[in-house]
Amino acid sequence: MSPSIRKVFLTTHVATSVGWLGAVLAYLGLDITATNGQVIDTVRGAYSAMEVTVLYVIVPLALASVIIGIVNALGTPWGLFRHYWVLVKLLLTVLATTVLLVETSTVSHLAQAATSGADPRGLPGTLPHSVGGLVVLLIVMVLSVFKPRGVTRYGWRKQDEQRRSKRDGVGPPPHTRSGR
Repeated sequence: MSPSIRKVFLTTHVATSVGWLGAVLAYLGLDITATNGQVIDTVRGAYSAMEVTVLYVIVPLALASVIIGIVNALGTPWGLFRHYWVLVKLLLTVLATTVLLVETSTVSHLAQAATSGADPRGLPGTLPHSVGGLVVLLIVMVLSVFKPRGVTRYGWRKQDEQRRSKRDGVGPPPHTRSGR
């Protein structure tokens, strides 16, 4: 990718990732309200808002973050499989997204139960998943900022190939030299 396209993808990836993190924090506030609230209408509203937040904010941001993150990694020198921090970040993000997609039906079921007319204050909530998701996203954020050292075997192979190419005077094909 050209530098300007890389910046567009990086900016979009940061925006979707930070949005995902912020939406999970908002969801956590609703989840705490739903599980600890004493006013029936407030608890009902919290469960309904949890469903809306998951379906229309968190899931789209999570999917966008994964897809854009993969495209971003493939289009930059970091690569997708060259550095452990990128690989761990990918695995954690895919795991979090998978758990989120599975948990979405539970959230919808809780919202339906809360609005069914019965007292919703006894419903279980999803706090373990909310807190777990937040922790995973914070770990991913730390990996993104600190980029711990460590190159995978694939990364070492690629570095050796690049070193040999430079040593032997073999560069990239002519169409990639100008950055087009």
